[in-house]
Amino acid sequence: MTKTSPSGAPWRNFYGRRRGKGLRDSQKGYLASDLAELALRNVSWAENPDRAPLDLTADFSDRPVWLEIGFGGGEHMVHQALANPQVAMIGCEPYINGVAMLLGKIRKSGARNIAIHPGDARDLFDVLPVGAIEKAFLLYPDPWPKKRHHRRRFVTPEHLTPLARTLAPGAELRIATDTPDYVRQALEQVPRHGFDWLAERPRDWRQPWDDWLSTRYEQKALREGRTPHYLTFRRDSTT
Repeated sequence: MTKTSPSGAPWRNFYGRRRGKGLRDSQKGYLASDLAELALRNVSWAENPDRAPLDLTADFSDRPVWLEIGFGGGEHMVHQALANPQVAMIGCEPYINGVAMLLGKIRKSGARNIAIHPGDARDLFDVLPVGAIEKAFLLYPDPWPKKRHHRRRFVTPEHLTPLARTLAPGAELRIATDTPDYVRQALEQVPRHGFDWLAERPRDWRQPWDDWLSTRYEQKALREGRTPHYLTFRRDSTT
């Protein structure tokens, strides 16, 4: 029997921070005034205990839907939203400081095609319809460098199985990381869950995508002498 929390949700271990040292007054204001309008409804167990699939057409009409998992400070997601106004972007991030940073960038940029889930991606996967996502981004995820912590990484069956379910056949999955062992694990695990790695030559994983915006995490990696890797997968249409 699956263990559940008092709310009825399955008991899921969560690793990582949900809140940092402090928020600026402006960021507190963004959370208070902007988050409710941009947050996806019916994702939480309190709102949707039956885990009914979201009606994305009600929020996004017939727009293609892209997903960024762990958007950090939100700069890449805002960049993609502005460059692709015909697309609806969903960002998932449990770290409330990152959510506040994104809200500030949305207000400054004027982007109007972003929705936010300020919580665990697994709860969002529960309620996303099958095949609803046409492109997904996993950019500089927590590397969990110690070997005993590798099971906490996103590129494990606990996350990849529901992610594959929510991606449409032919959908693109982009992973960026500066951790060689994370690359190894991604290349081992992601194809096992219905994805094809699209690299044909070294430049395909050594050079960023044409529409790439370097994030603050990548800039830190470059300053510290670490090498970014850019992995592109496609959801297999036969599984």
